[in-house]
Amino acid sequence: MLKIALLGATSHIAKGLIYYFHQKPENYRLYLFARNLDSLNNFINKNLKKTENLSLSAIENFDNTFYDIIINCVGVGDPAKLKKIKEEIFFITELYDNKILTNLKNNPESLYINFSSGAVYGKEFEKSVQSESSLSIQVNQIEESDYYTIAKLNSEAKHRALKNYSIIDLRVFSYFSRFIDLDSKFFMTDVVNALINKTVLETNDRDMIRDFVSPEDLFLLVEKCLQSRHNAVYDVYSLEPVSKFKILDFFKEKYKLNYIFKNNLNLISATGKKNIYYSNNKTAERIGYLPRQTSLESLEEEINFF
Repeated sequence: MLKIALLGATSHIAKGLIYYFHQKPENYRLYLFARNLDSLNNFINKNLKKTENLSLSAIENFDNTFYDIIINCVGVGDPAKLKKIKEEIFFITELYDNKILTNLKNNPESLYINFSSGAVYGKEFEKSVQSESSLSIQVNQIEESDYYTIAKLNSEAKHRALKNYSIIDLRVFSYFSRFIDLDSKFFMTDVVNALINKTVLETNDRDMIRDFVSPEDLFLLVEKCLQSRHNAVYDVYSLEPVSKFKILDFFKEKYKLNYIFKNNLNLISATGKKNIYYSNNKTAERIGYLPRQTSLESLEEEINFF
């Protein structure tokens, strides 16, 4: 049985991982660390059965105890919250990353899996990411929309420098699951809220492409990382990305979604415009990762839980 410490256990991605890890109590014992234990308890009571393979602690209690795997899900994903905290993203990212690295130096046989973001490629996405893609930042005019990119890239660079340790960064581009906070400001939460409340979804008439990895595929990728301890970074992808217009058409046909186009909407984009936000950098194939679901299949499966 592997001992797994998961920091940021109330985050959207963490909840999906906890759900799937919990389905294998004979393989994994989970030590969950969160800033809000009430929220974590509510999630567990609603979605899981408490068993002996679950342990809950305040994130301040994470120390140099040995764990086979340490997973870092600490961060801010909601664009509205990210826009509010601004420079705090640097301190939040560094604080918990450094705590984990201190643990790793005391327990060098552990594996550290860190959740990064496709935002490391910058804030302008007019084409898909490739393995040779580069980042361009105006160093004399750093803007608020650059903060998240720099914080994540800083963390990744530090991990690559520690090449003698087993550290894997996973860059997530888009993710949607039954565990998402419906008060968060994403396109898909707007879709779900419109369906639940039987209201008209308002969006602009600009198409975009997103790659929603399914919760199960993401868990499968994490399990591949557990089997392949080394120092690397992988972009996360589904079987096929999907456009906004295709999502709208699908949900209109299947769920009677009503929507209108409005061009004067004040849409939140804390990390820049992302018209085509997905990666063709599929180096995760090297460790056996083969996603099973397309973005649209994942959205359809997860939205049924609402």
